Amino acid sequence: MVSNTQTRRRTASTADEKEKVRLSLDVSPEVNELLEQLASTIGGTKSDVLRKAIALMEVAVDAKQQGKKFGIADKGQTLATEIVGLW
Repeated sequence: MVSNTQTRRRTASTADEKEKVRLSLDVSPEVNELLEQLASTIGGTKSDVLRKAIALMEVAVDAKQQGKKFGIADKGQTLATEIVGLW
C-alpha cells in the first residue's frame, strides 16, 4: 500500500521532471574540469553549478539595470572588488 505522502512525492518529482528542459552544452576540457571542481566544492552537480551561475548572472544584470554596482564587499561592507564586463 502506498501512502498519500509517497504518492505526493512521486507526483511532485514527476511534475518537476516535466517542467525541466534538457540542454546540451559544448565546453572545453578545462571548463569541464572547473565545473567538476566547483560541483565537488559545493557538494552538487555540474548542473547545480550552472544553475547557481545563472542565478548570480541574473543578480548582476538586475543590479546594472538599476544603476547599481555588483561586486564583492569586505567584512566592513566596503566594495573590495567591482565585477565588470559580465553584461
